[in-house]
Amino acid sequence: MPRIFLYDIAHGRSGDKGDTSNVCVFARKPEVYKIILREVTPEKLKSYFGDMVRGDITRYEVESLSGMNFVMHHALGGGATMSLRLDSLGKSMGSAVMRMKIKVSDDELKGILANGMKLMPFEDPYEED
Repeated sequence: MPRIFLYDIAHGRSGDKGDTSNVCVFARKPEVYKIILREVTPEKLKSYFGDMVRGDITRYEVESLSGMNFVMHHALGGGATMSLRLDSLGKSMGSAVMRMKIKVSDDELKGILANGMKLMPFEDPYEED
């Protein structure tokens, strides 16, 4: 099954407040929103970030905008003034989410490309990690 970067079909914004990070993910086209709903879940994000996110992750869906907001608790090592991390703010969390690989079917991949969306340069969706 092909895998693509989330960035190929979505864009995002992120921020932080204390030790909580939030990442908003918006479909580039409404046609791919269902793929993002299926592939980007709190459980998958929790697995993707591993020990970096120590608390719960909640997803708030905004279907009218083809988007969702993820709130990640205990995700910044205590927050900007307490963390020993190089980047203790939530801004980089959005970029990290966009680099997550998601599964799409062959038909979904064809639809994505037919809709004018492009894959990242040198990206091979059939390459094994």
